[in-house]
Amino acid sequence: MLAYKIFRDPEYQAFLRDGRSAGAPVDLADGYIHLSTAAQLPGTLARHFAGEQRLHLLAVETEGLEPLRWEPSRGGDLFPHLYRDLRTEDVLWSRALPLGPAGHDIGDLA
Repeated sequence: MLAYKIFRDPEYQAFLRDGRSAGAPVDLADGYIHLSTAAQLPGTLARHFAGEQRLHLLAVETEGLEPLRWEPSRGGDLFPHLYRDLRTEDVLWSRALPLGPAGHDIGDLA
């Protein structure tokens, strides 16, 4: 199963430069990398990134990603939380997340 991480452009550039990231400020504060499933992604974008430009979407395979915990969050839904740095070798693909009139265009998540 794929899970997704959203980075703002400076976070993404630092991730590429360093080959790893402890995450965005919210990740650092909470002690884990916040990820979302495909179904959760629109809500995450609307709640935490509404109207923001220059975002990047990264896809990771959850199988074998350790230590990954599925923990209740928004509305009791189980969200994937990664309890270590995200590394470039964890990422299957990444792409820009364009902002359109109706919000961010996540496109095909396959």
